[in-house]
Amino acid sequence: MSRVLVWLRNDLRVADNPLWCVDTPAETMLCVYVLDRRWLTPWRPGDARARIGPARLRFLWESLMALRGELLVRGSDLLVCVGDPVDELQGVLRRAPADVIRVREDPGWQESDDVQRLASRLPSAVKLETVSGGTLFTREQLPFSPGALPDTFSAFRRRVAGLAPRPSRMAPVTLPPWPDEAPRGLPPLARVSPEAAGWRVDPLGGPWPEGGERAGRERLQRFLAGPLDHYRDTRNALLGDDVSSRLSPWLAWGCLSAGQVMAQLAERPADDDAAVTASREAFVDELLWREYFHWAARQDGAALFGEHRLPVAHEPALEAWCAGATGVPFIDAAMRELVGTGWLSNRARQNVASFLVKDLQVDWRLGAAWFERWLVDYDAASNWENWRYVAGGGRDPRRDRYFNVMRQALRYDADGDYVAHWLPDLASLPPGPARHAPWRHRPARFGRPWVEPEAWRTVMTSSAVVTGQ
Repeated sequence: MSRVLVWLRNDLRVADNPLWCVDTPAETMLCVYVLDRRWLTPWRPGDARARIGPARLRFLWESLMALRGELLVRGSDLLVCVGDPVDELQGVLRRAPADVIRVREDPGWQESDDVQRLASRLPSAVKLETVSGGTLFTREQLPFSPGALPDTFSAFRRRVAGLAPRPSRMAPVTLPPWPDEAPRGLPPLARVSPEAAGWRVDPLGGPWPEGGERAGRERLQRFLAGPLDHYRDTRNALLGDDVSSRLSPWLAWGCLSAGQVMAQLAERPADDDAAVTASREAFVDELLWREYFHWAARQDGAALFGEHRLPVAHEPALEAWCAGATGVPFIDAAMRELVGTGWLSNRARQNVASFLVKDLQVDWRLGAAWFERWLVDYDAASNWENWRYVAGGGRDPRRDRYFNVMRQALRYDADGDYVAHWLPDLASLPPGPARHAPWRHRPARFGRPWVEPEAWRTVMTSSAVVTGQ
């Protein structure tokens, strides 16, 4: 029998978690989560705000508390530390020695580097096991080597068509006991981050997505019970709690696994309604996009995050974008929703990213880092790969990829309900184009935007967004 230390990272659940599956019976099992001290350092040089923002940290702490409850009823417990992951784990091992350390293989470069650093410091008697997980398919299932990942998502989807996702495991009834000599518990959130402890979700946002495995399962069941059937038609909507799955926060932190989602989806009977079938296929495509980016991040390594350190210089355009103060309602509404709730629809994410990079000409990595700070569903692979995609690099590179924000606004928020929701001053304007270009409708009241690209002018003219109309 062995003494096992389970190093938890983005796998905060008991069901379908391969970390519990040890080859031989364990005498004891110590479960540790380390909040990386680097997440509490500035999100970019010269800015005191932390890499991990209050919304994201609050969701994480809720998930950790929920996980601890699940572990306690199974005879185990949880220890949460704050610091350098390798230093903290070595400190735990000095108090409670282990024979085996188990950790999931994650796609982030820093996460991979932490595993290598730990391996280099362990005595030869301690075995470090990296466990495959976090993806729908195993490395062995892929019909290509990880280094030969297709360059585009379409090619990837064709290659994996017909593959069966790895089976989803039930939660263990019991777990090996906690070592008597090991510390346990987690520090209060207020001690870790006063900002996060005092943060409250903006009442203009929808319901807060409470962290934890149980809440994730409930959200999944709610989505499968109805919203899934119209997902293809509503997924680009900007307002409404049930217009998309909104499962990504629990997937990002591992409170749910993609395999669990696919398993629950497979249990739904087939439907003869073509629209329902199309919605189901569209949802599976989104899970495959996540899968593709996770394998891409493993291949890209440190290159995923760009070649150089983030710029230090103060950029007024970046600050205006972060604050939702660019003067472009479609952008400002989205950025205020992000900071007020930690959430943003996929349609809005694409638009604010394109606007920052293509219209404001700001380094894309700064936008990705701001999303890293705020998004409750942040994960390194999906966030950074998506930003590279919008910027015209990375996978499926197209330098001319551009979102015409005005055209997008008039298509996906035709009446301006979304922008008026987050920018109440716009509610005094008539529904429609005027809310998206208020400087043309009432120039004395609404100042000109930060930029007004020529590509917008044709759209605004054809939509009669002119003074007095």
